Amino acid sequence: MAWFALHVLSILWAMAGTSIQIQSSCSVPSAQQPLVNSIQVLMESSVTSSDFPNPSILIAMNLAGAYNLEVQKLLTDELMASDTNNLTAGQLALTIMALNSSCQDPENDVSLLQKQMENWAPSSSNAGVLSFYGPGLAILALCQKNPEATLPIAARFAKSLMANLSPFNTDTGAIATLALTCVYNKIPAGSEEGYRNLFGQVLKYIVDDISTRIEDNGIIGNIYSTGLAMQALSVTPVQPNKEWDCKKTMDTILNEIQQGKFHNPMSIAQILPSLKGKTYLDVPHVNCSPDHEVQPTLPNEPSTVPTSPYNITVIYTINNQLRGVELLFNVTIDVSVKKGSVLLIVLEEAQRKNPMFKFETTMTSWGLLVTSINNIAENVNHNTYWQFLSGKTPLNEGVADYVPFNQEHITANFTQY
Repeated sequence: MAWFALHVLSILWAMAGTSIQIQSSCSVPSAQQPLVNSIQVLMESSVTSSDFPNPSILIAMNLAGAYNLEVQKLLTDELMASDTNNLTAGQLALTIMALNSSCQDPENDVSLLQKQMENWAPSSSNAGVLSFYGPGLAILALCQKNPEATLPIAARFAKSLMANLSPFNTDTGAIATLALTCVYNKIPAGSEEGYRNLFGQVLKYIVDDISTRIEDNGIIGNIYSTGLAMQALSVTPVQPNKEWDCKKTMDTILNEIQQGKFHNPMSIAQILPSLKGKTYLDVPHVNCSPDHEVQPTLPNEPSTVPTSPYNITVIYTINNQLRGVELLFNVTIDVSVKKGSVLLIVLEEAQRKNPMFKFETTMTSWGLLVTSINNIAENVNHNTYWQFLSGKTPLNEGVADYVPFNQEHITANFTQY
């Protein structure tokens, strides 16, 4: 009976297309549309010319309908011109989806990602939750370009998810749901029925887990993970045991926006598609034709400000004084970077000058998270992590790329929560 239900669902989804709109009962009321428009303008106005153009913002702009066409073109051109050879699978996947949503054909990038994922395997049976986030994005991007070739990779990913002993976070579960839903919806006729059974089983496992994170006010995980979770729960062909009240979630998110909780460009990029009734499954269906209706420019829209050409000297300190950690150190270095650079630029320059500042990152929904400095890595079992501070103010908890800053004193503390 379970197989029959999944089979019927697959037929219905094939008839409906590859994605669906967020339920009409869950749409933003017309009276609150200006609130949503205002955070979109805030997100778009954050974009400057950069060596690290943000594909997540371009995806959100294209799904929502861009207001600032100059910013849209700037991001598209910079991503087209960027060197993708050293990107992680997650970064490369976001770049492919951003260009795909801009009606560009990143054929070489798709081939590169396909090769990366053909060689992918989780590091262990208890791999950290973040180790599945980037591969999930990769499967989603590949599915949208070549679903049949993605099937065996997606199957290996699904089996690894089921075998993993560590619980995954809301963002990872949401991306895995979107990726496997894409593959599930596009299984070619005549393919092995085992694929459908496998993806249906894993999707059920994941969405049930996500549903346990739904709070009484509708927030899923936390306010910043809710955007991806809304996308996942609105498109999954396998419904969770716990019913999701999408309208309650939407009402709470709109209230949080009203209170100014969504001011970081990445947090806006996460929630905006759901507020506009879109998901990442809509990326291949964005209409870029010249006669396609373009949304009017909002009044008083901030213009794009180019990155300042002059350099600043950043005093960068790495510090580990935790007892029980083998290597204790407190080392400072001066690096010169362009004003408005992202944290990643500072870290790379420090690493170039002194090998003690060697660092490693992991792809997350907010960007690259610094997980190791000077061979001291975060450990979820010991509740340790690297925290970046400017004075006493945290800098996005170690997210290294995309967000420009102008601080001249930065400290990375290995700390415990």
